Formats: sequence, C-alpha cells, structure tokens
Amino acid sequence: MLEKEVLLTKEGLSRLEDELEHLKTVKRREVAARIKQALAFGDISENAEYDDAKNEQAFIEGRIITLEKMLRNARVISEEDIQLESVGLGSRVKLKDLEYEDEFEYVIVSSAEADPGDAKISNESPVGEALLGKKAGDTVEVEVPAGIVRYQVLAINGLY
Repeated sequence: MLEKEVLLTKEGLSRLEDELEHLKTVKRREVAARIKQALAFGDISENAEYDDAKNEQAFIEGRIITLEKMLRNARVISEEDIQLESVGLGSRVKLKDLEYEDEFEYVIVSSAEADPGDAKISNESPVGEALLGKKAGDTVEVEVPAGIVRYQVLAINGLY
C-alpha cells in the first residue's frame, strides 16, 4: 500500500524530529521507571499506577510509530514550491474578516504541522482549503460550525 506523502516546512520537520527524539530517549525512560516502581507495589491486577504507566507507554509507542511513518514519507517544502501569486502550501496569507473588519495572518501548512494557536492552519481545514488557489483581492466564503464567514485575501507572502 502506498503511504501518503507528508509535506512539511523545514521548521515542521525539525519539530517532529525533536519530538521523536524526546519520546525515544526521555519519555520511554520515564515510563519504564514508573512501570518498575509500580511493579514494586506488588499485585498488578489492582494497581492503578501500573495501569496508568502501561497506558502512557502504549500512547508513547503509538506516537513514535506515527512520527517515524510521517518522517519516512516527509517532503520538505522548498522556497521554490511556494507561490506568491496565489495561496498554496507554505503561503503566509493576510486576511480580513469582512463582518468584523479584523485582520490576521495564517500560514498554510500540512495537517502534520497545523497549530491554530500559532496561526498555522492545515490546507485540509475548511479555511485552508477555501483559501487554496486564491489571489490577493479575492473574497472567500467558508462554512464553519458558527455559520458562514467571509474573508478577503489582502496579501500573500512566502513562508521563508
């Protein structure tokens, strides 16, 4: 089965590599120590500390597998990949909310490195998908849980 290519910025690639390294070196050791300590309490059939540590271990191992798969299929977006005439992956887009007159910027990234709190939205999100291919001056309507919002694309800049 072909695995999906994961498009990442240089920063996103570095962040995922750092997370993987932290999980493999620090978190694995911490959880192993917790399991060892919980086993010292005796009967594991009614040992909440043991169950909790084993659940965390399963989560960490699952995340490691996910990260390794993502990194194996990663392609870094280069400056040449970023278009300035229309919105695409890697674009920094300045928008104006036409109802509230607010202005803000988003960077369009893949779902692997989306972080709305850091103004990085996925190209697969409703807003990100609606913006793809738009040019400065275009207006987009996006259906979101709160209803329909209208944005005007004010500017498109490269990520780097």
